[in-house]
Amino acid sequence: MSHPQHHAASPELERLTLGFVPLLDAALLIVAREQGCFAAQGLEVSLSRENAWSTLRDKVAAGLLDGAQMLAPMPLAMSLGLGRAPCETLAPTLLSRNGNTITLSTSLCQASGAALATDPGTSALALGDWLRGPGSGKRPRLAMVYPYSCQHYQLREWLTLGDIAPDRDVELVALPPPRMVEALRNGQIDGFCAGEPWGTLARHCGAGQLVATGAQLWQDHPEKVLGVTRSWAQRYPATLAALLRALATASEWLAASPDHRRQAREWLALPPYLDRSIRHLETLDNDAAPIHQHLCGADMLRPTPQAALHFAAPIVSQLEAQGGRFDPALLAACYSPVHFDAATHH
Repeated sequence: MSHPQHHAASPELERLTLGFVPLLDAALLIVAREQGCFAAQGLEVSLSRENAWSTLRDKVAAGLLDGAQMLAPMPLAMSLGLGRAPCETLAPTLLSRNGNTITLSTSLCQASGAALATDPGTSALALGDWLRGPGSGKRPRLAMVYPYSCQHYQLREWLTLGDIAPDRDVELVALPPPRMVEALRNGQIDGFCAGEPWGTLARHCGAGQLVATGAQLWQDHPEKVLGVTRSWAQRYPATLAALLRALATASEWLAASPDHRRQAREWLALPPYLDRSIRHLETLDNDAAPIHQHLCGADMLRPTPQAALHFAAPIVSQLEAQGGRFDPALLAACYSPVHFDAATHH
């Protein structure tokens, strides 16, 4: 029987670049860099801000990024070849749970009476009743961040709660998260589903109101993950393990005190990261109502295929509608905790 090594294998790569989209749930990547968690694992990590999920996806697939913050469904969609050529992709750790809001323009809220309530169906029914009424006019244009995203699936689910047919009664468009508030403010869109801080920023600047949250629709769902290609994970196993340990350390640090969360907010507000989009936030709240975003905590990071079922279901339906066949082993491989458990001795 071999004895466990006291020192983990050194990372094969000393320098790597990880992509992120300016959202609060890039927090663990930013904290791990600024707090020195990556450096403590022997990694020099550059963070590359990407404004659109499709750009980030293509850069990871092409090897221009070593890995990235990803929408939780993205590794599965990439592995299946939805939206681009197939590229087997893994989600070896979660970066957040919850964090999405459905936000409608202030004028649409006033016209329809849609407002945030305990039951997300209440606001959906208010919008639906108004759309079915005499004075609604054109179909509302609602934006989500990417076709294969929790935001898209949650928006569709919310609409159906109001007896609104997503493909007939509204127009759904994809927009990068950083463009949402401006598009809402200038009337290009009438509402959106996106991750924080964009919903609360729309509310803060008077452009919109929250009418439902992702946490209301899918309690504690995985929202963002670290995504790496399977080939990268196989080529650089010690680098991946070091990355996962660094993110686990960042999570522990962030969870440890309110002062740490205030410090993290200051880091996120730096120009290379989220800059002015979080001026309205005083701290990084973990689990504040009604959004209940989880950015850290001991039980937050570990992926499981079971937790992916919420967003896997619409992807499977879409695949089968196109004549494809779904192999459950692929879901198990994408969201397996095996890398996380090995790195953190879970």
